[in-house]
Amino acid sequence: MARRFNNIAFVASAAPDAQAALKGLQDRYPNVAPEDADVVVALGGDGLMLQSLHDSMGTAKPIYGMNKGTVGFLMNEFREEDLFERLDAAKRSVVHPLLMVAWDVMGVAHTARAINEVSMLRQTYQAAKLRVSVDSHVRIPELIADGILVATPAGSTAYNLSVGGTILPLTAPLLALTPISAFRPRRWRGALLPDYAKIQVEVLEAVNRPVSAVADHTEFRNVSRVHVSMDRSVDLVMLHDPGHSLDERILREQFGY
Repeated sequence: MARRFNNIAFVASAAPDAQAALKGLQDRYPNVAPEDADVVVALGGDGLMLQSLHDSMGTAKPIYGMNKGTVGFLMNEFREEDLFERLDAAKRSVVHPLLMVAWDVMGVAHTARAINEVSMLRQTYQAAKLRVSVDSHVRIPELIADGILVATPAGSTAYNLSVGGTILPLTAPLLALTPISAFRPRRWRGALLPDYAKIQVEVLEAVNRPVSAVADHTEFRNVSRVHVSMDRSVDLVMLHDPGHSLDERILREQFGY
């Protein structure tokens, strides 16, 4: 019977447990370089999964993660045995990244993509002052806060959840727009937007109240404005064991387990 995947590449975080797991799997299974693989098996935590997805961006190459980190929300349980059988049975989750374009105070544009969220954060002790627009319509003339973020459904259980944002089912055609420690307007707790929305955030007093823009792990400092939208031209594929799909994990988070 033909296998679903024949060429496996193993990647691992620098953590000792992950490196030990890497050696065990490489000794047990034939493996190739990531560029020659049909599937990448990532050993580590959620940070490694995000990095692996970024590394494969534009290829639609599936990533099968096994947890050798801490939380491991995006990962499967680690087990050396029956890897080919697990890969054959794995379910696909396809997500699209956010495209961020950030202009700094010198007018230079910077581009990055985010799988979890794009966040804007104050750089000093002073709160940021931000003007928030959706599809070129100003919705908040002045938000005074530590910052603001835009999260995908896949990222809605990460930073977004920790600052009080709404968890989104993976298949929901939505984005979460969530303030970070909002001071004014005090009662604004965020918004759910259609995933085709184009979000623009302008930094007011950008020199005196500097703000950075972060797309997952890529940061640009001293920004003056940021545009965020979903990039549907890019498919990112994760593989999960049956019964442990990303949809199921997000659903479990809504019930607190």
